[in-house]
Amino acid sequence: MNHSETTLQQSIRLQREALSDSLQKPLKDIADQCVLVWDDRNKINDVFMQTIDSVPNCKYLYAMDTIAIQLSDNISHEGIINTDYKRDRFSRPYMKETTLDTEFLLSEAYISLRVKRPSLTAIQSVRTNEGELLGFIGADFDLRDMPLTRELYEEPRYWRQIKGDPSIRGTVFHQTRSDSMMDQKLEIILSVIEELITDRGIFHVILHFSSNRAIIWLINDPFRYRLLDIDELTDPDICLAYPRRKYPDDAIVPVEKIRPILDGFKKLRFMDEMFYLRSGTVNIFNGIVGLTFSCDGSHYLPHEEFLDHEHSFWTSL
Repeated sequence: MNHSETTLQQSIRLQREALSDSLQKPLKDIADQCVLVWDDRNKINDVFMQTIDSVPNCKYLYAMDTIAIQLSDNISHEGIINTDYKRDRFSRPYMKETTLDTEFLLSEAYISLRVKRPSLTAIQSVRTNEGELLGFIGADFDLRDMPLTRELYEEPRYWRQIKGDPSIRGTVFHQTRSDSMMDQKLEIILSVIEELITDRGIFHVILHFSSNRAIIWLINDPFRYRLLDIDELTDPDICLAYPRRKYPDDAIVPVEKIRPILDGFKKLRFMDEMFYLRSGTVNIFNGIVGLTFSCDGSHYLPHEEFLDHEHSFWTSL
Protein backbone atom coordinates (compact mmCIF):
# COMPACT_ATOMS: atom_id res chain seq x y z
CA MET A 1 0.00 0.00 0.00
CA ASN A 2 1.28 3.45 -0.92
CA HIS A 3 0.75 5.83 1.98
CA SER A 4 2.95 8.61 0.57
CA GLU A 5 0.10 11.12 0.48
CA THR A 6 -0.64 10.75 4.17
CA THR A 7 2.76 10.47 5.83
CA LEU A 8 4.56 13.07 7.89
CA GLN A 9 7.49 12.89 5.45
CA GLN A 10 5.18 13.83 2.58
CA SER A 11 3.85 16.81 4.51
CA ILE A 12 7.40 17.98 5.24
CA ARG A 13 8.42 17.56 1.60
CA LEU A 14 5.50 19.64 0.36
CA GLN A 15 6.26 22.33 2.92
CA ARG A 16 9.90 22.46 1.84
CA GLU A 17 8.94 22.67 -1.84
CA ALA A 18 6.69 25.65 -1.14
CA LEU A 19 9.41 27.39 0.86
CA SER A 20 11.97 26.75 -1.89
CA ASP A 21 9.65 28.23 -4.48
CA SER A 22 9.30 31.42 -2.44
CA LEU A 23 13.08 31.84 -1.97
CA GLN A 24 14.69 30.97 -5.30
CA LYS A 25 13.84 34.10 -7.28
CA PRO A 26 14.76 36.73 -4.64
CA LEU A 27 18.06 35.00 -3.86
CA LYS A 28 18.92 34.66 -7.55
CA ASP A 29 18.22 38.38 -8.02
CA ILE A 30 20.51 39.20 -5.08
CA ALA A 31 23.24 36.93 -6.48
CA ASP A 32 23.08 38.73 -9.84
CA GLN A 33 23.61 42.08 -8.09
CA CYS A 34 26.53 40.70 -6.06
CA VAL A 35 28.48 39.55 -9.13
CA LEU A 36 29.51 43.14 -9.86
CA VAL A 37 30.81 43.81 -6.31
CA TRP A 38 32.04 40.36 -5.29
CA ASP A 39 35.53 41.56 -4.37
CA ASP A 40 34.31 44.31 -2.05
CA ARG A 41 33.08 43.33 1.41
CA ASN A 42 31.38 46.66 2.11
CA LYS A 43 29.56 46.73 -1.22
CA ILE A 44 28.28 43.18 -0.73
CA ASN A 45 27.01 44.32 2.67
CA ASP A 46 25.26 47.24 0.98
CA VAL A 47 23.54 44.94 -1.51
CA PHE A 48 22.32 42.71 1.31
CA MET A 49 21.08 45.68 3.34
CA GLN A 50 19.04 46.88 0.35
CA THR A 51 17.60 43.46 -0.53
CA ILE A 52 17.10 41.44 2.66
CA ASP A 53 13.46 42.52 2.83
CA SER A 54 12.86 40.72 -0.47
CA VAL A 55 13.73 37.34 1.13
CA PRO A 56 10.69 36.23 3.15
CA ASN A 57 11.41 35.63 6.87
CA CYS A 58 15.20 35.76 6.40
CA LYS A 59 17.23 36.14 9.61
CA TYR A 60 20.73 36.66 8.13
CA LEU A 61 22.30 37.08 4.70
CA TYR A 62 26.02 36.53 4.07
CA ALA A 63 28.43 35.74 1.24
CA MET A 64 30.99 32.91 1.07
CA ASP A 65 33.72 31.97 -1.36
CA THR A 66 33.89 28.58 -3.08
CA ILE A 67 35.37 26.90 0.01
CA ALA A 68 32.81 28.47 2.37
CA ILE A 69 34.96 31.21 3.90
CA GLN A 70 32.71 34.15 4.66
CA LEU A 71 33.39 37.22 2.50
CA SER A 72 30.83 39.59 4.01
CA ASP A 73 29.42 40.37 7.40
CA ASN A 74 26.12 38.94 8.55
CA ILE A 75 23.30 41.23 7.50
CA SER A 76 20.06 41.19 9.48
CA HIS A 77 16.98 43.39 9.40
CA GLU A 78 18.53 45.31 12.29
CA GLY A 79 21.78 46.02 10.42
CA ILE A 80 25.35 44.70 10.15
CA ILE A 81 26.73 42.05 12.51
CA ASN A 82 30.48 42.00 11.95
CA THR A 83 31.52 39.04 14.10
CA ASP A 84 31.51 36.41 11.32
CA TYR A 85 33.67 37.99 8.63
CA LYS A 86 36.14 35.31 7.39
CA ARG A 87 34.30 32.60 9.33
CA ASP A 88 34.89 29.10 7.97
CA ARG A 89 31.47 27.56 7.34
CA PHE A 90 32.74 24.51 5.44
CA SER A 91 31.75 22.03 8.18
CA ARG A 92 28.25 23.39 8.75
CA PRO A 93 25.39 21.03 7.77
CA TYR A 94 24.14 23.18 4.88
CA MET A 95 27.59 23.29 3.26
CA LYS A 96 27.92 19.52 3.48
CA GLU A 97 24.89 19.35 1.18
CA THR A 98 26.38 21.88 -1.25
CA THR A 99 28.61 21.07 -4.24
CA LEU A 100 30.30 23.22 -6.87
CA ASP A 101 27.39 22.38 -9.18
CA THR A 102 24.75 23.62 -6.73
CA GLU A 103 22.60 26.47 -8.04
CA PHE A 104 20.07 26.63 -5.23
CA LEU A 105 19.60 24.45 -2.18
CA LEU A 106 17.35 24.58 0.85
CA SER A 107 19.12 22.63 3.55
CA GLU A 108 17.66 20.03 5.82
CA ALA A 109 16.76 21.45 9.22
CA TYR A 110 19.63 21.54 11.72
CA ILE A 111 20.34 22.95 15.20
CA SER A 112 22.06 26.33 15.09
CA LEU A 113 25.37 26.72 16.93
CA ARG A 114 24.59 29.91 18.82
CA VAL A 115 20.96 29.85 19.83
CA LYS A 116 20.55 26.03 19.66
CA ARG A 117 17.32 26.25 17.70
CA PRO A 118 16.02 24.34 14.66
CA SER A 119 17.09 26.32 11.60
CA LEU A 120 17.28 26.21 7.81
CA THR A 121 19.78 27.72 5.40
CA ALA A 122 19.20 28.45 1.72
CA ILE A 123 22.31 28.41 -0.47
CA GLN A 124 22.40 30.33 -3.76
CA SER A 125 25.36 30.16 -6.13
CA VAL A 126 26.95 33.37 -7.43
CA ARG A 127 28.21 33.02 -11.01
CA THR A 128 29.55 35.31 -13.69
CA ASN A 129 27.79 35.63 -17.03
CA GLU A 130 30.25 33.03 -18.32
CA GLY A 131 29.19 30.56 -15.61
CA GLU A 132 32.28 30.84 -13.42
CA LEU A 133 31.45 30.07 -9.79
CA LEU A 134 32.48 32.96 -7.51
CA GLY A 135 30.94 31.60 -4.34
CA PHE A 136 27.65 31.35 -2.52
CA ILE A 137 25.08 33.43 -0.72
CA GLY A 138 23.75 31.98 2.51
CA ALA A 139 20.34 32.91 3.91
CA ASP A 140 19.57 31.68 7.43
CA PHE A 141 16.08 31.11 8.79
CA ASP A 142 14.72 30.29 12.24
CA LEU A 143 12.02 27.63 11.94
CA ARG A 144 9.85 29.68 14.31
CA ASP A 145 9.65 32.40 11.66
CA MET A 146 8.74 30.15 8.74
CA PRO A 147 5.09 30.14 7.64
CA LEU A 148 3.05 26.97 7.29
CA THR A 149 2.52 26.89 3.54
CA ARG A 150 0.66 23.60 3.47
CA GLU A 151 -2.33 22.20 5.34
CA LEU A 152 -1.67 20.91 8.84
CA TYR A 153 -0.28 17.38 8.87
CA GLU A 154 -2.87 14.75 9.69
CA GLU A 155 -2.06 11.44 11.36
CA PRO A 156 -2.40 8.64 8.78
CA ARG A 157 -5.16 6.11 9.37
CA TYR A 158 -3.58 2.75 8.66
CA TRP A 159 -2.14 -0.03 10.78
CA ARG A 160 1.35 0.70 12.02
CA GLN A 161 3.52 -1.58 14.13
CA ILE A 162 6.45 -0.24 16.16
CA LYS A 163 8.98 -2.50 17.82
CA GLY A 164 9.87 -1.78 21.42
CA ASP A 165 12.88 -2.29 23.68
CA PRO A 166 14.92 -5.31 22.45
CA SER A 167 15.85 -6.21 26.02
CA ILE A 168 12.16 -6.59 26.88
CA ARG A 169 11.40 -8.59 23.73
CA GLY A 170 14.29 -10.90 24.59
CA THR A 171 12.86 -11.83 27.97
CA VAL A 172 9.19 -12.14 27.01
CA PHE A 173 9.33 -15.97 27.11
CA HIS A 174 10.50 -15.81 30.73
CA GLN A 175 7.56 -13.79 32.03
CA THR A 176 3.92 -14.46 32.78
CA ARG A 177 1.05 -12.11 33.33
CA SER A 178 0.08 -11.44 36.94
CA ASP A 179 -3.45 -10.37 37.71
CA SER A 180 -3.44 -6.68 38.51
CA MET A 181 -6.08 -4.97 40.63
CA MET A 182 -7.39 -3.58 37.38
CA ASP A 183 -7.74 -7.08 35.93
CA GLN A 184 -9.74 -8.22 38.94
CA LYS A 185 -12.32 -5.43 38.52
CA LEU A 186 -12.14 -4.94 34.80
CA GLU A 187 -15.89 -5.13 34.09
CA ILE A 188 -16.59 -2.26 36.47
CA ILE A 189 -13.68 -0.24 35.12
CA LEU A 190 -14.65 -0.67 31.49
CA SER A 191 -18.19 0.42 32.27
CA VAL A 192 -16.90 3.53 34.04
CA ILE A 193 -14.63 4.37 31.11
CA GLU A 194 -17.47 3.81 28.65
CA GLU A 195 -19.65 6.25 30.57
CA LEU A 196 -16.86 8.85 30.70
CA ILE A 197 -16.33 8.67 26.93
CA THR A 198 -19.92 8.41 25.74
CA ASP A 199 -21.60 10.85 28.15
CA ARG A 200 -18.97 12.83 30.06
CA GLY A 201 -16.83 14.52 27.42
CA ILE A 202 -13.73 12.30 27.54
CA PHE A 203 -12.22 12.10 24.04
CA HIS A 204 -8.91 10.35 24.68
CA VAL A 205 -8.06 7.67 27.22
CA ILE A 206 -5.06 5.49 28.00
CA LEU A 207 -5.69 2.40 30.12
CA HIS A 208 -2.59 1.05 31.87
CA PHE A 209 -3.73 -2.43 32.83
CA SER A 210 -0.50 -3.56 34.47
CA SER A 211 -0.08 -0.45 36.63
CA ASN A 212 -3.75 0.07 37.57
CA ARG A 213 -4.33 3.56 36.24
CA ALA A 214 -5.88 5.53 33.42
CA ILE A 215 -5.11 8.89 31.86
CA ILE A 216 -7.97 10.90 30.38
CA TRP A 217 -8.41 14.09 28.35
CA LEU A 218 -11.61 16.17 28.36
CA ILE A 219 -13.09 18.05 25.44
CA ASN A 220 -13.78 21.00 27.76
CA ASP A 221 -10.16 21.08 28.98
CA PRO A 222 -8.03 19.42 26.28
CA PHE A 223 -4.62 20.80 27.27
CA ARG A 224 -4.48 19.05 30.66
CA TYR A 225 -4.68 15.34 31.35
CA ARG A 226 -6.15 13.76 34.46
CA LEU A 227 -4.85 10.66 36.22
CA LEU A 228 -7.32 8.15 37.63
CA ASP A 229 -6.01 5.56 40.08
CA ILE A 230 -7.55 2.17 40.83
CA ASP A 231 -9.85 3.51 43.58
CA GLU A 232 -11.30 6.12 41.24
CA LEU A 233 -11.59 3.72 38.34
CA THR A 234 -13.61 1.25 40.39
CA ASP A 235 -15.99 3.85 41.81
CA PRO A 236 -18.87 4.68 39.43
CA ASP A 237 -19.41 7.88 41.44
CA ILE A 238 -16.34 9.27 39.61
CA CYS A 239 -18.66 9.98 36.67
CA LEU A 240 -20.38 12.66 38.78
CA ALA A 241 -17.15 14.67 38.78
CA TYR A 242 -17.56 15.39 35.07
CA PRO A 243 -20.60 17.19 33.59
CA ARG A 244 -22.78 15.40 31.10
CA ARG A 245 -21.96 16.25 27.52
CA LYS A 246 -23.47 15.11 24.25
CA TYR A 247 -21.23 12.75 22.33
CA PRO A 248 -19.58 14.91 19.63
CA ASP A 249 -21.01 14.72 16.15
CA ASP A 250 -17.57 15.04 14.55
CA ALA A 251 -16.06 12.06 16.36
CA ILE A 252 -14.74 9.44 13.93
CA VAL A 253 -15.52 6.60 16.33
CA PRO A 254 -19.32 6.04 16.51
CA VAL A 255 -20.63 6.07 20.05
CA GLU A 256 -21.91 2.49 19.73
CA LYS A 257 -18.37 1.27 18.97
CA ILE A 258 -16.85 2.45 22.25
CA ARG A 259 -17.84 -0.61 24.26
CA PRO A 260 -16.71 -3.10 21.59
CA ILE A 261 -13.31 -1.36 21.53
CA LEU A 262 -13.02 -1.62 25.31
CA ASP A 263 -14.09 -5.27 25.15
CA GLY A 264 -11.33 -5.78 22.57
CA PHE A 265 -8.84 -4.47 25.11
CA LYS A 266 -10.14 -7.04 27.60
CA LYS A 267 -9.74 -9.86 25.08
CA LEU A 268 -6.13 -8.88 24.37
CA ARG A 269 -5.36 -8.48 28.06
CA PHE A 270 -6.28 -12.10 28.77
CA MET A 271 -5.38 -13.70 25.43
CA ASP A 272 -2.12 -15.33 26.57
CA GLU A 273 -0.01 -15.61 29.72
CA MET A 274 3.15 -14.42 27.92
CA PHE A 275 1.82 -12.16 25.16
CA TYR A 276 -0.77 -9.81 26.57
CA LEU A 277 -1.91 -6.21 26.45
CA ARG A 278 -0.19 -3.84 28.86
CA SER A 279 -1.93 -0.63 27.78
CA GLY A 280 -4.64 0.40 25.36
CA THR A 281 -5.67 3.81 24.09
CA VAL A 282 -8.43 5.23 21.96
CA ASN A 283 -9.02 8.72 20.58
CA ILE A 284 -12.53 9.29 19.29
CA PHE A 285 -11.51 12.16 16.97
CA ASN A 286 -8.73 10.53 14.99
CA GLY A 287 -10.31 7.09 15.34
CA ILE A 288 -7.03 5.40 16.22
CA VAL A 289 -6.65 2.55 18.70
CA GLY A 290 -3.20 2.17 20.28
CA LEU A 291 -1.96 -1.04 21.85
CA THR A 292 1.24 -1.87 23.74
CA PHE A 293 1.99 -5.51 24.54
CA SER A 294 4.13 -7.38 27.03
CA CYS A 295 6.90 -7.67 24.44
CA ASP A 296 6.95 -3.83 24.36
CA GLY A 297 5.76 -3.82 20.77
CA SER A 298 3.09 -1.27 19.88
CA HIS A 299 0.33 -1.20 17.27
CA TYR A 300 -1.71 1.76 16.03
CA LEU A 301 -4.67 1.05 13.79
CA PRO A 302 -8.02 2.54 12.80
CA HIS A 303 -10.86 1.44 15.07
CA GLU A 304 -12.63 -0.19 12.11
CA GLU A 305 -9.67 -2.51 11.57
CA PHE A 306 -9.36 -3.19 15.29
CA LEU A 307 -13.00 -4.27 15.44
CA ASP A 308 -12.66 -6.47 12.33
CA HIS A 309 -11.41 -9.78 13.67
CA GLU A 310 -10.69 -10.91 10.12
CA HIS A 311 -8.13 -8.12 9.76
CA SER A 312 -4.49 -9.15 9.45
CA PHE A 313 -3.71 -7.54 12.82
CA TRP A 314 -5.63 -10.27 14.61
CA THR A 315 -4.18 -13.08 12.50
CA SER A 316 -0.68 -11.80 13.27
CA LEU A 317 -1.09 -12.20 17.02
